[in-house]
Amino acid sequence: MAVKIRLTRMGDKKSPFYRVVVADSRSPRDGKYIDLLGTYNPLTNPAEIKIDNEKAQQWLKNGATPTETAKSVLVKSGAINTENK
Repeated sequence: MAVKIRLTRMGDKKSPFYRVVVADSRSPRDGKYIDLLGTYNPLTNPAEIKIDNEKAQQWLKNGATPTETAKSVLVKSGAINTENK
């Protein structure tokens, strides 16, 4: 089973709010997920990011691959260290 870290869209029309989740790559965008890592609100200034970094690092060690957007959110929260790579 291929596991991805990605965003699921919540919120009203034209006011998106996202959950950062770990999900099977075959499940739909807003469908069933395995684990909830945190939230991301792009509408606030600056964007509000609340991520459980320990849980995210554990999933990354276990082989979960983040999408491009989820990766940028994880870098901003500090879950992914870009200086070592």
